[in-house]
Amino acid sequence: MTLSPIPRRAVVVALALASLIVLSACGSKQDTISASSAKPFTVMLDFFPNADHAALYSAIAHGDFRAVGLNVQPQTPSDPSAPLKLLAAGKADMAISYEPELLIARDQGLKLVSIGALVQRPLTSIIALPASHIKKVADLAGKTVGTAGIPYQAAELKTAVQAAGADPASVKEVNVGFNLVPAMLSGKVAATLGGFWNYEALQLAQLHKRPLTIPVDRAGVPTYDELVLVVRADEAHKRGQDLRAFLQALTRGQREVRGDPAAAAALVVKANPSLEPKLQLASIQQTLPAAVPTQAGKPFGWQSPSAWVSFSSWMFSHHLLTHDPNAELPPFTNEFLPGQGI
Repeated sequence: MTLSPIPRRAVVVALALASLIVLSACGSKQDTISASSAKPFTVMLDFFPNADHAALYSAIAHGDFRAVGLNVQPQTPSDPSAPLKLLAAGKADMAISYEPELLIARDQGLKLVSIGALVQRPLTSIIALPASHIKKVADLAGKTVGTAGIPYQAAELKTAVQAAGADPASVKEVNVGFNLVPAMLSGKVAATLGGFWNYEALQLAQLHKRPLTIPVDRAGVPTYDELVLVVRADEAHKRGQDLRAFLQALTRGQREVRGDPAAAAALVVKANPSLEPKLQLASIQQTLPAAVPTQAGKPFGWQSPSAWVSFSSWMFSHHLLTHDPNAELPPFTNEFLPGQGI
């Protein structure tokens, strides 16, 4: 269907790009920021500290945030489903979350917006062990697959199985919560969808279990940003300089991670001593390419407008959202990234 000789999707993308300027009311672009005193700035993590947060902890340890006037304090949520609600309630200045979760939160009326991508493609994967005799997505037919019980994971599983030419109805989905690895090791399920290729899959590989790992964006699901940096929409209008400063410092932190992954892993383990150092280092090394924008010349944190439109449209088409997310202001902005904005 088209609105004019230009395809509807192209029109939506153009409108999304144009709408991003609305968030530029914070002021003109400044790529060199400093301050004599550091403002408190709380960041609610999506989960316990881990390798996905390496840039944040590196920027803290190297004084990158203080150099731009921010005293950044990470907070670990008691409930992994709570960060966006806590952010909306004013309990934090920023939250790390997932693109699908942000779209659902906005659909439920929370006025939030993503200002950057921490991990710029899906980590969520279909994972299976050799004993299950699964070598491709179509082999899931007739099998039991464990998920964390999240609705969009069920939709991802259905999409992947359909894209592989198999019948989704032939796959039995069970909710194993966060026990994805134990469910596979015990034989409770033949495969899982919900584990990350940079974490659970690596954990199994280090146990010499030789897992089959298929990221969902290679199985028919539109690509999306796995981890995003979310703020309240009104803060995006009022605190532009702070947000720009945060992203500049975080970019330096990411460069430090790339320059010395082992040192970055040590900082993550220091923040969470229960972590296994070898796994954290391997996870950081595996994740580094996913922190690089697929579009050449774009800065760390870049969010593709067309990818957001495509994925949010997929969620809407699978009835995961009640309102068309592309009929309103975009759920993201690149305004505050280094070199962007006006």
